Amino acid sequence: MVKYNPKVWFSLIFHNYSKQVMRTLLPALLFTVIFTILVAFTFDYFNIDNSVFPATIGMHSLLGIVLGLFLVFRTNSAYDRWWEGRKLWGSMVNSTRNLALKLNAYLSKEDHESRLWYANMISNFVFASKEHLRKGVLLHELSQSDETFLEKLKNYKHKPNHIASLLYSKTNELYKAKLITGDQLINTDKELKDFMDIVGACERIKFTPIPYSYSMYIKKFIFIYIVTLPFAFVTTYSYFTMIIVAIITFVLLSIELIAEEIEDPFGKDINDLPTDELAVKIKENIEEILLA
Repeated sequence: MVKYNPKVWFSLIFHNYSKQVMRTLLPALLFTVIFTILVAFTFDYFNIDNSVFPATIGMHSLLGIVLGLFLVFRTNSAYDRWWEGRKLWGSMVNSTRNLALKLNAYLSKEDHESRLWYANMISNFVFASKEHLRKGVLLHELSQSDETFLEKLKNYKHKPNHIASLLYSKTNELYKAKLITGDQLINTDKELKDFMDIVGACERIKFTPIPYSYSMYIKKFIFIYIVTLPFAFVTTYSYFTMIIVAIITFVLLSIELIAEEIEDPFGKDINDLPTDELAVKIKENIEEILLA
């Protein structure tokens, strides 16, 4: 995730991210410039002017309004997904801290084994959830609670689910051993339940993309709008039309590019959520609470 000062305009305008966007859009911009030059050359070669081809920007003005509404809705939908993901990971931070604080109060100070186990497993759940929402859990990021933990974990497809199950089982064992009371067992249930609720909500965002037809038709509308745009200006501005078309293309495609990038907020794109940093922060907080 990009860290920046929103009050410094110069750094925002010339940020490295702008260069990355330009590199991404360069093929499309080159296509529109070359296509516009060919249109201008054709009109110039055959002496086609306003008397022969009465160009007007009226149609593109109306289409621009409709396209703008589509892009606004597209961007808002993508941002809602991004912001909901951030709120869910904020809940993850709160739930892990609350569980650790409760366990710190319930467990004996001399019970170092249980404290270490919970510190490791709560952190493991967070790191496993982070990578579960990407391309698979990285086992080397997880703490070894016992000699067989990682080997057994390899056998489970939904690794956060298994770790949550271990947390439930361990808590129930403490209750059976009379190390925590029934009321304390009930009090820890909320945070344990929150863990899987949060992962489930993140999975809903991850595995339910923007409807295909909606995304497809927006791209078609943008393409048609850009390809027909030179004909609205060529008889007036001739070869300078390529500058106008290039600027409009850059604006429209940049908006679509932003929406594509943030609609799945759990990856490693530059604008995705800082889940790596949040996971490390949670691990540090849990260890400070339970092991300090």
